[in-house]
Amino acid sequence: MRIKIFIDKSIHENAAYYYELAKEIKAKIEGVQKAIEETKKAIASAEKARKTKKVRVKRKKEWYEAFHFFFTSGGKLAIGGKDQKQNEIVFRKHMEDNDLFFHADIQGGSAVVLKDGAKATEQEKKEAAQFAASFSNAWKNANAAVDVYAVRKNQVSQYAQGGYVAAGAFAITGAREWFKSTPLGLKIGKEGDRVFVLPLSHSKKLEKEIALFPSKKGKEKEDAAKYLAYNLEADIDDIRGILPSGKILAKI
Repeated sequence: MRIKIFIDKSIHENAAYYYELAKEIKAKIEGVQKAIEETKKAIASAEKARKTKKVRVKRKKEWYEAFHFFFTSGGKLAIGGKDQKQNEIVFRKHMEDNDLFFHADIQGGSAVVLKDGAKATEQEKKEAAQFAASFSNAWKNANAAVDVYAVRKNQVSQYAQGGYVAAGAFAITGAREWFKSTPLGLKIGKEGDRVFVLPLSHSKKLEKEIALFPSKKGKEKEDAAKYLAYNLEADIDDIRGILPSGKILAKI
């Protein structure tokens, strides 16, 4: 090791110079060592998080999960179309003679079929009516309530006066069972790892349950989905497709 001596300085000045230089070098080395240790900790923490991160297992979905759906308080399945095409599928493919067909008395809305609806209780029918009301254009309009009707399969047709009705529309004949001024409202929550939407009148209590209402002061659907995903600790993709169209006011 070679040390440079400044001949124009005294022995004490040379010693002082190298003392200060040594302190600077030591401080730099300590800083580098500290940075190395912090980097090691960060890497270890990231690796631990990667190993412990919950792996989302892709679950095989039931056929009815392609639609809006819920099970009534009595255990009956209700399914509703998410668009005009699905409305037709719900009616043509899945409605049977003993089922009930629900629709809000407004242009534009989900066609909801309550399986085995002919044997449903009044409470179950009110749940299906509220579901149909909430997934109709009444929500987009921020209506607090809307009339809903229910009919049997033989009263529903896609023909009228010898021709087809518009895509996704239905012609109704005969007497209807009315659910006047049905309030719009849903609740969203979890059961285990899954997220569900139920009519607000449903007696079932969900985990982390949040009530949903139509409101002009509510959040846009995408913003509402983000908010709900955060509060429910759920994947936003599991929420987007089960929300009604229009602004949403969430109440915890």
